[in-house]
Amino acid sequence: MTDQTVSEISTLRRYVVLATLTFVTMLYTMTVMIANVALPKMQGTFAATVDQIALVVTFNIVATAMVTPASGWLASRFSRRNLMLYCSIGFTFASVCCGLAQNLEQLVFFRILQGGFGAPLVPICMAMILDIFPREEHGTATAFFGMGVVFGPIIGPTIGGYLSEELGWRWVFFLLVPFGILAITCIIVVIDDRRKAPAIRLDWTGLISLSLAIASLQLMLDRGQRLDWFDSPEIILEAILSVGAFYIFIVHTFTTKTPFFDLRILRDRNFALGIMITFLFGAILWTPMILYPPMMQGLQNYPENEVGLFLALRGLGTLTASTLLVFVNRLFDPRLILSIGFLLQGIAGWYMGAFDINLSAFDLAWTNALAGFGVGCVWVPLTLITFSTIDKSRLNEASAFFHLVRNVGSSISISLTIALVIQSSSISYADLTGFVSIFGESSTVMSLKGTSMPQTTPELMRLSGEIARQSRMIGYINAFYLYAIIAFSVIPLIMLVRMPQPEKPLPA
Repeated sequence: MTDQTVSEISTLRRYVVLATLTFVTMLYTMTVMIANVALPKMQGTFAATVDQIALVVTFNIVATAMVTPASGWLASRFSRRNLMLYCSIGFTFASVCCGLAQNLEQLVFFRILQGGFGAPLVPICMAMILDIFPREEHGTATAFFGMGVVFGPIIGPTIGGYLSEELGWRWVFFLLVPFGILAITCIIVVIDDRRKAPAIRLDWTGLISLSLAIASLQLMLDRGQRLDWFDSPEIILEAILSVGAFYIFIVHTFTTKTPFFDLRILRDRNFALGIMITFLFGAILWTPMILYPPMMQGLQNYPENEVGLFLALRGLGTLTASTLLVFVNRLFDPRLILSIGFLLQGIAGWYMGAFDINLSAFDLAWTNALAGFGVGCVWVPLTLITFSTIDKSRLNEASAFFHLVRNVGSSISISLTIALVIQSSSISYADLTGFVSIFGESSTVMSLKGTSMPQTTPELMRLSGEIARQSRMIGYINAFYLYAIIAFSVIPLIMLVRMPQPEKPLPA
């Protein structure tokens, strides 16, 4: 695409560009999903704890959150086409390095590069789609975009789980390489938006302070559980850095003439509400994907290829909803569809909270698919609501801010969810051991079940393992209930949105 106006771009050309942008964006969605299914094997390879191996996911999201704010400036400085091309090349190279990593530190570092190079792809692709399509076609274009993007969560866990089971976890990253090469080829052939604005000055104070605030907050949340929170000097230092950097960012933003992010954009009612909803959406977006693999493998020993199939059901549900919205998005109020999406996710989360230790394959399947269907109902109307009154000249900036907030919500939620599972498990283990005692057997679970108390060390170890297993399940249940509560809490916010009235045609 060049400097042509919307009316000068043919319909065929628009949809060719849309298909290319959708495929490029799929690379990022595959990145987040594909690593989850192989986390247990990575954990075994590097002898890492649960919270340590979670850094493979969280630091990728943190890197994305840190680079996303600069997407608008980078696109203006280097052009959308060049930025997408450079990022795709860097992303593919980082994927190869992830597969070759020899220790956890290297893997986390290359995942950071993956997140950093992949960060601009989603906001820039969305900004281009909203730019080349007329406003009345945004719903259909966004639905196609969302429908294609969910192939990432389908392909990633399914093929990645199989490769991890048969060839090892490194192949989940090598799988991304051919997709990256194909995306690079498509960008070179199809995308032609070379518009630049090299005179735009980057507000380094705003960028550095915001990045430092996000990174410090994420480190605090990731390491807090292991270091006993504010009993640790490191956690206190990270908290001070986060608050201080965020304070500098806010003060600087309101006192400089050319801020990194012009927060006056939040005066737009729909955009501000959309950003709040986006943050909460990000907070629950990846929760089942983070919890399902360790829960299924750790409690019921599901193989990785089967875990991948269950995760793919979520993507299939999202794909089904996105396909449906292509045909019905103009027939219903976006607020209604958005409310249904969060309602379905809340219902799925509530039923997930009713899981017991004997994980039924059917219950795992339908709840995950329903949650995915809810996600598919959210993407299109949320985009329409958030950008319904934004001027096209601010699309790069607004899209970057939109995805920044979503990524920050996701990274914070992942850390807090893992901390909740670990903390709940520890508390539950201490509580459950009170029901197993050699004293007063008549009041213990063992005697009620007609089972004798363990007499040997192996029997004691098996009993301790079972108590730990039940405790972990309680931790997962608490996390699922939190997921449901957040989903339900979004619905009242949606009622505050005021959709603009369509323009009436002038009388002849």
